[in-house]
Amino acid sequence: MTQENARQNAKRVPAPDNENGDVAALMHGLGRGARAAARRVGTASAEQRNRALAAMAEALRERAPAILVANRQDLADARAAGLAASFIDRLALDDARLEAIAQAVADIAALPDPVGKVLAKWTQPNGLVFERVATPLGVVAVIFESRPNVTADAGALCLKSGNVAILRAGSDSFRSASEIATAMQEGLAAAGLPREAIQLVPSRDRAAVGEILKGLDGTVDVVVPRGGKSLVARVQQEARVPVFAHLDGNNHVYVHGAADLAMARAILINAKLRRTGVCGAAETLLVDESCTATHLKPLVAALLDEGCAVRGDAATLAVDPRVTPAGEADWRTEYLDRIIAVKTVPGLDAAIAHIETYGSHHTDAIVTADEAAATRFLAEVDSAIILHNASTQFADGGEFGFGAEIGIATGRMHARGPVGVEQLCSFKYRVHGQGQVRP
Repeated sequence: MTQENARQNAKRVPAPDNENGDVAALMHGLGRGARAAARRVGTASAEQRNRALAAMAEALRERAPAILVANRQDLADARAAGLAASFIDRLALDDARLEAIAQAVADIAALPDPVGKVLAKWTQPNGLVFERVATPLGVVAVIFESRPNVTADAGALCLKSGNVAILRAGSDSFRSASEIATAMQEGLAAAGLPREAIQLVPSRDRAAVGEILKGLDGTVDVVVPRGGKSLVARVQQEARVPVFAHLDGNNHVYVHGAADLAMARAILINAKLRRTGVCGAAETLLVDESCTATHLKPLVAALLDEGCAVRGDAATLAVDPRVTPAGEADWRTEYLDRIIAVKTVPGLDAAIAHIETYGSHHTDAIVTADEAAATRFLAEVDSAIILHNASTQFADGGEFGFGAEIGIATGRMHARGPVGVEQLCSFKYRVHGQGQVRP
């Protein structure tokens, strides 16, 4: 059973009595508070926002005992519900993890300020000076599941980029997230910013998600889902506001005929097995037929020897008896497990065609010493992240130098790839004249 199915099949903790009531009214109140806070936060100085982030980090440290008590209650409920050990690990907090959360908030304060950054500037023949300037998106709603650290990460990223956040935690992390959100609000207040700039939905009722997806009467500008496929699919299907998300991370490593074998092996093992449950994990290996005689068997053996199940095409089945047959569904599957599909392809065109047919436009890599082949792959593969001679596990905002990310987006509008503070900004035009009128 997958982690997601285990969550869906588990018993849910009943909501406390004080969570009952009119969810729609509750959510619309949060929306109005967020919209009112957005103007103050969007026009606040970088120094004031950074002071708030520093105060948040300190509040997280000071409230550590209360956060850990709440987390122990969440963990007890999760264990009683029979949730998987991997899920429990994502939910669990301890002193070290809490310190890492606090330090991450402090690190976000140290990032360059994106608000007001001049993205482009030019002068027209009539003397008008045009500037394209970064501005906050406004109200960002983040819907997440088990990881309580998302409360701090999302809240801090939104504040740094001049936005406000409405956060909807999963039922399983509700108590932990609530305590973390309280610390974040204490940091806001200490810097003179409205507490409504970071609000956690104070209800486990799933109807709250539906209200967010409707846009809360125009108060929500964008929705970011962080969780399993069922959550992301629901958000993408029902949202009436823009969404930053990816549904699948069906990522490929293509070993081209000019690939160095040792490099290909190291990249493949890392891409697949460093962390199998992350969205940047490789799920399919494509091996060029021109190098199958030298590369296919050792690459497959390396995977199998590391405890990774291999599902392969006819050529792959022939190189190792431990390989099992791959079906059509395997080329489309995001396993998030120690399983990989392996296929041989007759060349670069076939590799690109396979990725276009079966991929999810998330992250794909080519391993080759042929610069011309790499250039074509990077130009023609339509994914948010394309790598040459590097692991797909670099699909992470921190690895991009963004400091952190609120998620990864595979859509083609506005943000694509890791969504950090710059991607949480839109832009406006400032036009400077000296009395010009249009003829």
